[in-house]
Amino acid sequence: MILQLNLAAIVTIASQSTWRKVRPVVSREEVLLPAIGFLGVIVLWWAIALSKHELMPTPPEALMANMDFILHPFYRRGPGDLGIGWLLLASLRRVLIGFALGALVAIPIGFLIGMSRQAMLALNPVIQIFKPVSPLAWLPIALAIFNLADPSAIFVIFITSLWATIINTALGVSSVPQDYLDVAKVLEMPRWRRMTKIILPAALPYIFSGLRISLGVAWLVIVAVEMLTGGVGIGFFVWDEWSRLNLSSVFLAVLVIGVTGLLLDFAISQLEALVTHRRRST
Repeated sequence: MILQLNLAAIVTIASQSTWRKVRPVVSREEVLLPAIGFLGVIVLWWAIALSKHELMPTPPEALMANMDFILHPFYRRGPGDLGIGWLLLASLRRVLIGFALGALVAIPIGFLIGMSRQAMLALNPVIQIFKPVSPLAWLPIALAIFNLADPSAIFVIFITSLWATIINTALGVSSVPQDYLDVAKVLEMPRWRRMTKIILPAALPYIFSGLRISLGVAWLVIVAVEMLTGGVGIGFFVWDEWSRLNLSSVFLAVLVIGVTGLLLDFAISQLEALVTHRRRST
């Protein structure tokens, strides 16, 4: 009898552990509640469209009008007639180039400000003055320097990518406990080793927070910049379709822009998890 009870207990425990292993990673609420939120947005859109039906399409009408863009995102039918996939890639290229250049400049400056009071006193007023400047205010200056729309857009992205990364990096570096640095001095660790083994790991969460903010701002800015400069890009596509009073394509572009921004933020978060995991393992 005791043996049977023990066997029953073992089977119960094994079944419970198996259930935990195969339990879905995403719960029902995590799927159902966002679906309700999106459904609410669609219902609101539909209600507004019915009251302004002469200009704004309903969701089914917008879907049918955009089927060509959805089914053939990478078509080429002429010099200025490209699928929305090519336009998205053109905008992403500008954003990633400007963002990468901004990160290469911002992270060292953030380290310098966080580790040196003199650098903080010299650079902080400059940052505080330029940080609130609207990104589009830099566009005429960029056009005067480069005389071309593409490098001007990249320059604006570069400028707007600096501030959040600089500030968060400096905050992370200055937040390293002084006891850690004192121990490193006692052990006579070289300065570069202190930076790579103590300061950088402690500042990494702050750095990636700044990068995520900067990338989000860069993706916002590129749409506005392309509306003004024209050419090939998702921002110009929005403005061009509005000029034709084609709101169906504008709604499609809004969805594409939002999903792309979400994926960019997710990519940075995955990169952060990968980098921090590797540093912990080493």
